[in-house]
Amino acid sequence: MRLKLLAFWILVVLAVPLAFNALSYLNFNFGYGFLRLKQKAIETGWYLPAYYSHVVFAGLILLAGLFQIRENWRARWPKAHKSIGKFYVFGILFFAAPGGFVMGLFIERGPWVTLSFILQCAAWIICTAMAFYFAINRNWQQHRNWMWRSYSLTLAAITLRLYIFVSSWSMNLAQPEAYATIAWLSWVPNLLICEWVVWAKRPEKKI
Repeated sequence: MRLKLLAFWILVVLAVPLAFNALSYLNFNFGYGFLRLKQKAIETGWYLPAYYSHVVFAGLILLAGLFQIRENWRARWPKAHKSIGKFYVFGILFFAAPGGFVMGLFIERGPWVTLSFILQCAAWIICTAMAFYFAINRNWQQHRNWMWRSYSLTLAAITLRLYIFVSSWSMNLAQPEAYATIAWLSWVPNLLICEWVVWAKRPEKKI
């Protein structure tokens, strides 16, 4: 229990600053931060709507997920859990994931990076939609399993930046191969670890 609580608060320490950094882009300064590097993409007219949809909602969704994963909070505030869950689901399905998909089309770091982000967004949509489907059908065990898969993909926002920070000391991230490795590592291991945990917690079948 203490280990789970420690892991949760480490996640809070990592997620909250990232979420507030995402919200800082609401200043709508198109030359601010990351947007300075995407001026050609901005000129197409497609990039900015996708960017704000993805970045702002992903930041809020990251925070929303923190509330959802605490079992005692879910039990204590079930109505809040339901409302925040709806925001989480619709935020991903209609804003964060579609926005990320469009942004992926403007990546200039090689086809493998583009493919990684597009597949990640597709997996994000599928896992979140499945979680919503099982919630509607009141299959709570499957709902939790799929929501964990979804949140493991949401956490790619954190793992991507951690890998970039660590790799910047030992890799040339200007090389497409280096960044492609990080792009895939940011979400595939998350999903595999989540799948292992879900599998390990499955109910034992009586013979």
